[in-house]
Amino acid sequence: MTLHVEHVDCVVIGAGVVGLAVSRALALAGREVLVLEAESAIGTQTSARNSEVIHAGIYYPAGSLKAKLCVQGKAMLYRYCEERGVAHLRCGKLLVATTEAQFAQLDAIQHKAAANGVDDLVRLSAAQARAMEPNLQCLAALHSPSTGIVDSHGLMLSLLGDVENAGGILALNSPLEQASCQSDGILLTAVDGTRMLARTVVNAAGHHAPVLASRFEGLPACHVPTAYYTKGNYFTLAGRAPFSRLIYPVPEAAGLGVHLTLDLGGQAKFGPDVQWVDRFDDCVVDAARGDAFYAEIRKYWPDLADGALVPGYAGVRPKISAPGQDAADFWIEGPAQHGVAGLGNLFGIESPGLTSSLAIGEWVSAML
Repeated sequence: MTLHVEHVDCVVIGAGVVGLAVSRALALAGREVLVLEAESAIGTQTSARNSEVIHAGIYYPAGSLKAKLCVQGKAMLYRYCEERGVAHLRCGKLLVATTEAQFAQLDAIQHKAAANGVDDLVRLSAAQARAMEPNLQCLAALHSPSTGIVDSHGLMLSLLGDVENAGGILALNSPLEQASCQSDGILLTAVDGTRMLARTVVNAAGHHAPVLASRFEGLPACHVPTAYYTKGNYFTLAGRAPFSRLIYPVPEAAGLGVHLTLDLGGQAKFGPDVQWVDRFDDCVVDAARGDAFYAEIRKYWPDLADGALVPGYAGVRPKISAPGQDAADFWIEGPAQHGVAGLGNLFGIESPGLTSSLAIGEWVSAML
């Protein structure tokens, strides 16, 4: 008996914000797109558990994909949200030094940002920063006016609408079992036994992308990174937010420090911290971790009251760098890198993946 095989043009695996942005770019380029999502809804993992910040592109190494796609993606995202009515706010951010020893780091950050094409950062004195945010305590700051926040779920619904309007189809509850890279296309086998022969396949499966890629028969193992997971815990502020902008301390070695972000309703949250974990779905917030937040936050907001932090939510970053290593760049590969016709792999799309999503979509579409 011969099993029936569906012939499809283009399959995108993963319906998070990046998978949907890639699907949109391919559909708008005239491709017939099928989006496969293992879960019962779009964007339930990394895309649903982040800070929803539109990043300026300040911290990333010059010339990296993160720097290039973040700066390009930021402009595209603001324009898209304005055109489509997706809720967002260009609220700005203050990056604060609370000791004189951090002044050199502020200078270095400003230089790095300029190298990335971010030339709107403004150095502020303590008095200037306090004039903008009266509850803030710092010795100096950088103001990033192009940092903002966005309704990530509203963004994903809009991207999905674009895909479907261009003839694309979303299939939920559709996990893949394996794939075989053949001369006439890529044969995909779903967990339910459905088989599809696709001309183009994009693996945008987030946490699962490395494991999924390891099941692609014919893809050299050296083109599949090891997956690591870091959990970021957020704590919500009980009561009214004391700031109208995002407040970030000078970055620590392991992350960006315990920073204050706002949601579109004006609710303040602090985090994320950095906690290496073994599982991508380890999303329970340990209330005891909040104890360490107080001292860090009080460096820039001394009036934080005891007991004001409530466990919020946690998200897990899809890392491809091990503990102790420098954060890896986005790992985006096509046929020119791994030699498999029609295959695109996206690995380690952590922050600034949300900000970069539309630019990543165009990059992948052009690559394939």
